[in-house]
Amino acid sequence: MTGAPNPAAPNPAARNPAAPNPAANPYAEAGVDTAAGDLAVELMKSAVARTHGPEVLGGVGGFAGLFDVSFLKNYHRPLLATSTDGVGTKVAIAQALDKHDTIGQDLVGMVVDDIVVVGAKPLFMTDYIACGRVVPERIADIVAGIARACAETRTALVGGETAEHPGLLGPDDYDVAGAAVGAVESDAVLGSERVADGDLVIALGSSGLHSNGYSLVRHILSRRGIGYADRSSEFGGVVGEVLLEPTRLYTAPLLRVLADPATGPGVHAISHVTGGGIAANLARVLPLGSWAEVERATWSPPPVFRVLSELAGSTLESAEGTWNLGIGMLVVATERASDGIIAKLATDGIPAWTAGRVTIGARELSGFEHGAKGVNGGAVRLVGRYRS
Repeated sequence: MTGAPNPAAPNPAARNPAAPNPAANPYAEAGVDTAAGDLAVELMKSAVARTHGPEVLGGVGGFAGLFDVSFLKNYHRPLLATSTDGVGTKVAIAQALDKHDTIGQDLVGMVVDDIVVVGAKPLFMTDYIACGRVVPERIADIVAGIARACAETRTALVGGETAEHPGLLGPDDYDVAGAAVGAVESDAVLGSERVADGDLVIALGSSGLHSNGYSLVRHILSRRGIGYADRSSEFGGVVGEVLLEPTRLYTAPLLRVLADPATGPGVHAISHVTGGGIAANLARVLPLGSWAEVERATWSPPPVFRVLSELAGSTLESAEGTWNLGIGMLVVATERASDGIIAKLATDGIPAWTAGRVTIGARELSGFEHGAKGVNGGAVRLVGRYRS
């Protein structure tokens, strides 16, 4: 692929004083600055290296990242879990404010937190940045954010790619994507088949919008003539900075819950609340023939959701299929384990509370969501009124 080299593979020309001047390079004349790409790699190398443990072989510099998985020999039946995602149009706000040091955490949250949902421990991740023009400091900021979040989730960042696409993307445009791989013992996989009648639904608080529904956010602000750099008392600061609040990372706290003999066996399923909202994503991890009602009165959606709804002239309820409204994850667990799970998450700074209960049995299901993303699962709906 044309563009700057893999972040884990610096080009020798970056350290060679005799290397040709990029200005005399026909590729540079076409709009691709390989020297800028080399500099970006040099700026990000230390951040990437800090995510490496002894399992990463060869360090920085290979065409492909190598990860030692010999520990899997100790598993009875090891399964690999994989996930890939991007950040979506939230990057447009980062570009507008020229603030790029948090968008990497959003990427890791979207990818790695999908791995832990099945009970797997993330092992390594790769990233991909496409841009119209390589600005080394900008690329380094993005990758530094990815690396910090990888370190927090104990995920090795083993490589990636920065591709320059002049003519396809504007000079200051970029998009980010990533993929991760994790491992889990086959008899520890979480999912709908474990869910039982009477299980409780535990909600884990979000840090804000996370990385979903930004097309609607941008539409609302555009219609009201509000700029990302505007300061707003309703938003509590600069609008764009509030909207760039990074995605909360749940992987490490949830893995600690799963590893604790007092709480782990009680966890039956986990749902990551991303595109589609609360009800549809919870339905994906419930078995057919089950239903759950999530009580709105158990939490108060954070101010950013209320302000955006007011600006749109709509209700919070109308955005339930788009925004997380304050819930980033949902854990389905036994009633016996629920208090311990909530307490353990609290020690990691994750607010959590009981928001509903799963029932297996027939009932009239009008108004319920039945799944999303191709999964036809249980039935879920939100009921009541939000706490003010």
